[in-house]
Parts: sequence; C-alpha cells; structure tokens
Amino acid sequence: MRTRFPPEPSGHLHLGHAKALHLSHALARENGGSFHLRFDDTNPETERSEHVEGIKRDVRWLGADWDGGALFASDHFERLHALALRLIRAGKAYVDDLPAHEISRLRGTLERGGEDSPFRGRPVRENLDLFARMGAGEFPDGSRCLRAKIDMKAPNVTMRDPVLYRIRSAPHHRTGTRWRIYPTYDFTHPLSDSIEGITHSLCTLEFEDHRPLYDWLCRTLDVHHPRQIEFARLNLDHTVMGKRHLARLVDGGLVGGWDDPRLPTIAGMRRRGYTPSSIRAFCERVGVTKKETSIGPAALEACVREELDASAPRRLAVLDPVRVTVEDWEGDDVDIEVPNHPLDPSLGTRTVTFGRELFIERADFAEDPPKGYRRLAPGRGVRLKYAFILEHAGHSKDADGRVTGISCRLVRGSLGGRVPEGAAKPKGIVGWVHAGRAADAEVRLYGPLLSVPRARADSLEDDLAPDSLRVARAKVEPRLAGAAVGEAFQFERQGYFRVDEDSREGRPVLNRTVELKDPWARRAALASKTL
Repeated sequence: MRTRFPPEPSGHLHLGHAKALHLSHALARENGGSFHLRFDDTNPETERSEHVEGIKRDVRWLGADWDGGALFASDHFERLHALALRLIRAGKAYVDDLPAHEISRLRGTLERGGEDSPFRGRPVRENLDLFARMGAGEFPDGSRCLRAKIDMKAPNVTMRDPVLYRIRSAPHHRTGTRWRIYPTYDFTHPLSDSIEGITHSLCTLEFEDHRPLYDWLCRTLDVHHPRQIEFARLNLDHTVMGKRHLARLVDGGLVGGWDDPRLPTIAGMRRRGYTPSSIRAFCERVGVTKKETSIGPAALEACVREELDASAPRRLAVLDPVRVTVEDWEGDDVDIEVPNHPLDPSLGTRTVTFGRELFIERADFAEDPPKGYRRLAPGRGVRLKYAFILEHAGHSKDADGRVTGISCRLVRGSLGGRVPEGAAKPKGIVGWVHAGRAADAEVRLYGPLLSVPRARADSLEDDLAPDSLRVARAKVEPRLAGAAVGEAFQFERQGYFRVDEDSREGRPVLNRTVELKDPWARRAALASKTL
C-alpha cells in the first residue's frame, strides 16, 4: 500500500484536512506501506512558499511522518506536459479558443447534454502547434486552453471535454517563469498519483464525480492506475471549513490570521491549546463513512478535555475579580501546600498563599441569589478551594449598584475544607487568589466562530458570532507569570488554558482551550427550557 496526502499550498490546513491526513497515514502504517506528502501546486496565482512550510509544520505536528522528501506536482511538470502531448497525438485532446464562460455554457446541464466546441475538430498538427505556442507565451491568459476529447453528451458533466491545461503568466513559487501553461487539478491529480506509484487515492466525496476522468486518463494513457476511493468530508457545526471561506475571513481582517484560535485551522487549534493526540482521537471517533454528516463541536471538545484533564497541572485564577477582605484575619500570610494534580502525584505540589486581602470571581457572589445558587451570599458561607471557609459579613457597591468589595469572616479551624463542630457546612467551593501577590494576566475567552450551525456563503460575515472572542483582565497565581509559551493548565473551576505567543515577561497571555464542562449541553438544556 502506498498512500499520499496532496494539499494545495494556497492556504493552511484545517480540521477537515486532519481527518484526510490521518486516514491516509494510518492505513499506510497499519498495512506496512508507505505514506507520502505531495503538494498539488498547479495554480501559481494563489500558492506561496510560506503555505508550503506551514503545511509541513502542521503535518509534522499532527504526527504524520512522511516517507522520503516532500513531493510536488511541479516536480512532474515535464512528464505531465509529455503526457498531454501524447493525448494530442492520439486525437484525445485539442486546443480550444473559446472563452471560459462559453465553454461553461456549451457544457450543458444535468438535464441537457453539451455541444461540441467549433474547435473540437482541429487536426492533430494544428493542435500540437497551438499547444507549443501556448507554452511559449504567445497568447494572453485565458485566450486558449487544452481540453480532453471525450464525450459532450456524457451523463457526467465532468466528462464533457474537461480542461487539461490553461495559460497562466504568473510566476510559480518553485519553477519561476519556466512555464506559461499549467495543468489543471483534474489532470495533475491522477497522473501524479500514477507517476509516484500510489496504490490508493483516498479523496472526499466531492471527487466522486471526477473518478471517471481519473480512470479515463490512466486508462487512455496506459499508465499505472491507482484506485480512487471516496469518503465523506468532515463538517463541524458553528465554524467554517472551506479554504476559500477561511481565506475570506483572513484576507478581510475579520480574524487575526490563519492561526487565530477561533478558526478550525491546525495552526489556530495548536495556538488555542488543542493537542495532536486529541485531534487524532476525534478523527477516530468520527470514523469513515460515505454519508455526509455534520458533527457538533462538543465531540471535538470532549476529546481535548479528556486529554487535558489527565495531563494539565492545576492553577488558581480569577477572571473577573472582586476584592474580598477577611476582616478578622490578624496574622501574617500563610502558605498552603496543594497538589498540582488531584490524581497524579508525579506532578508534585506547590504552595498558594492565603492572607487578609483576596480576589474571587464576581459571579461567585450574589446579593440576591437565585434558587439553587451555591456560592457566597448574605447569610451564607463558601469554601475557598484548598483554604478556609468564609462567611459573608457585608459588601459595598458603587453608584451604579455594582459590587466593589466584600467583607467576610473566617471560620476558624476550617483549613483544607474541614467543617468545625457547630459551623454550617457550605454548599459551594470557589476559586481565589491572594490580592497582593497575584499576577496580572490577559485571558482570551473563545466562543463559537458562527452564531448559526452552518454559514451561508452569501452572508458569511453576517453569520459571525459577535462574542467569539472576549478578553478578561485576570488575576492569577504568581507562578504563572513565568510560564513558558505552549504550557497548558487547568484553571480550577474555569477550564483549560494555554500560554500564548503574545505573552511577555511577567505578563502572561492565556487562551482558553475548552471550558471545564461541556457548554453545548448547557446551551441545549437552556434552549429546551425556553421552548
């Protein structure tokens, strides 16, 4: 078995590519075969060397090691050109002078057969001469093309004399200005597979209608004939997967680039904090089918959450801080030794500092608590994670009614969550940090990219969720100020976070990878109650 992954270097890889990559790589390795990376670089106007390097980095990061050096369709341009000449000499291809819109019109529809181009009957000698002059740069872009001569009445529209070569005067990222004509993807794809000895060409379902052309080219030219097999592409709700749509967001400045953590690009997912193994696990769970389906984000996030839950050290952080004063705390600050992970002693311990002035989450206090509220409120106490039980003693508000500070009393003897005899057992546990020692951090909270499950191509910008990114000015454990880029943590009671490349010394920036619990189930429950 010899498989390949053939991306076009006109952008960066996304989650759909990850599924295709994983499938081809896994099948080759499981069957003792070889796996190859080939760039189908046949469009010089959109392809860039930086995309090539980005794709290589993504493929390596996903764990798909390829055999030999990276291959390029442009490596085969000489041989592809020779194969095109063979088709012309065999009377199986001709040069057409019709403009693109006229070719499209004469191709017909699913209900109506196509019509022959007036240039279809050109003699072989004339076709060879015109094709050579196309390659020499005598004609402007789009003025002529080379088409296969198959059947303009074929039920499959793809087989109605498809275009094989077109004139492009743009320089190529690898061959420069050597070529003025470039093969189309439909011509390059099967013949590059053939040249490289690929045995199984695994493609998504949109290529199913192109399989007859794939087979026709290999059969007509009498070359090695790989087997093309199609599978359903991966569709993920509340995001966009098509490269053109992603480029539209990037080029339009609607996101921060190809590595924006809101995007399903591999670069964006890596920056957000997703791991290669969690993405591979997701691809395994999704499986391979022939039926197009759409998957909810919860399935992907569950794979990430499961891995990070087992591996990420814990830290305390407060994303929307409000100050708490423990009014009866008279002593010095006290250090409390706590585990870095509740189930993995190998990750060791650390100390957190408790004192008179603390920060807790604003949402962890309610002046008028709703039914079922289990945190700090007038007349009730709360347990600080790893530390003491506090009871509400009072609070202050500004002119707008916003709580600006909370006073509490300490329940003596409650360190570590113990409930002294005679004391009321609190119903909730909240996170906290020492007000004087906490570090400042920028925390980026990512939500769904789209406000609807699937974007409409004509209104993509209108379908973007307005709150897909929120920035919090957080207070975090001081040791996070020195965390390295790429480190992952669980903020207790908050979620999982990764240190971002924008961090500066003493001023960390952290991206929320996933929430601590599945937010999609919560949204569904709220929607059900509303209905």
